[in-house]
Amino acid sequence: MEKVKEYIESGILELYVLGQLSVPESNEVEEMANKYSEIQAEVLAIELAMENYAQHNSIVPPAKLESQLFDKLGFKNTQQIIAEPKTVPLYDTINDGKVTKLRYALVACSILLAISLGALFSAHKELKDANFQIASLSTDKEKFASTASQLKFENAGMENRIAMTETDEWTTVKLAGVQNSPKSKMLVYWNKNNKNILINYAAMSLPKTDQSHEYQLWALVDGKPVSLGVFGSNENAKEAVKQMDTIQKAQAFAVTVEPTGGSANPTMEKMVVMGAI
Repeated sequence: MEKVKEYIESGILELYVLGQLSVPESNEVEEMANKYSEIQAEVLAIELAMENYAQHNSIVPPAKLESQLFDKLGFKNTQQIIAEPKTVPLYDTINDGKVTKLRYALVACSILLAISLGALFSAHKELKDANFQIASLSTDKEKFASTASQLKFENAGMENRIAMTETDEWTTVKLAGVQNSPKSKMLVYWNKNNKNILINYAAMSLPKTDQSHEYQLWALVDGKPVSLGVFGSNENAKEAVKQMDTIQKAQAFAVTVEPTGGSANPTMEKMVVMGAI
């Protein structure tokens, strides 16, 4: 009896019911079950426990899934099952009982697997949609911030233009495009008292330059060009208004495209705008 108890407690009977043993091992279990009624009773108890577990955790499948499962099991439809019932003894032999219980367990597991896959697919789709919405919101936020910044920039430039026209202290000089760049334009403000020079990025339209070039402002003084400093495009400007070098007197202003850092003399073939005072 002690040997039978140790055999039952070894766990080999559970592996037998689950079909995890080799053929020789299964034959051994069946021989022991035929020899000892205690072992046969334990095998039946394990099978019943698995059947109860499968029934307790079973989920009623959708009608469509149920039909698919019956098709895979070899039934054309559920009516065939009702019309042609078959009585199968559950415990005639250990093998028949094991196959019957495992069949129920397999059906239940298949249903649970199908439901789990459906839930996983749904969760994946929801996560993908959520990520897309987050990306869209981030893009919209960046566009809004860029638009707001541009409006603030243009508003500052407009306020500057209005302030310049409301006082006699400043002279506004309009620079128009030349033959090389007929659509170009910009404004230069010259203070009559302290001789300061300002340019307004918001009122500027000049051709784009590459990374190795920038604009250079010139004043024409007694027929000679005098540099008033360099500046970049309005796309890179942080403020709407930029102060250039002062000049005591001038007859005209002009802008050329020069290498980064400026040139000692203007490159005349790269002049983009010019305007007389």
